[in-house]
Amino acid sequence: MTGRVRVAGAAILIAAAAPTGAEVVSADASGFAVRSVLTIAAPPEAVYAALLAPGRWWDPAHNWSGDAANMRLEPAVGGCFCEKLPKTGGESAHMHVVAIDPNHMIRLDGALGPFQAMGVAGTLSWELKPVAGGTEFRQTYAVGRHIPGGGAALAPVVDGVMGGQAARLKALVEKR
Repeated sequence: MTGRVRVAGAAILIAAAAPTGAEVVSADASGFAVRSVLTIAAPPEAVYAALLAPGRWWDPAHNWSGDAANMRLEPAVGGCFCEKLPKTGGESAHMHVVAIDPNHMIRLDGALGPFQAMGVAGTLSWELKPVAGGTEFRQTYAVGRHIPGGGAALAPVVDGVMGGQAARLKALVEKR
């Protein structure tokens, strides 16, 4: 089995497991954008408070230390979305806050996970809007520049991971 077939197969399985509100918005050789939109049965203030505590909802399988408790988000422009690496005494700055409007929006700039080593630019936006039944949560992650193998190949995999993160946030806020 070729590497491309394995990546495509994994992408299909991961995308199939993503929440129904997850989608690849665009993808080509130079980048991609993925979005998750879901309703969380809580007011925007509760969702916003949870966003500020990624150690409570971030998937530990998708960080360097393997423990989500090592994740933090500083809620100010320039604030770090960082992770402590206790085993080595190191730290990783995954992203930095570039815009913040409490209870409405947080926008981060940087590259998550393996994208840090690829020379890409990434923007992660979390938008909150009050709706009947709670809060519409819209998560968009756009990545571009040098992506070995192209953005189209990785977009479905990233969509599954980011959709899973949104689902974990929803579960925490709704206390499932």
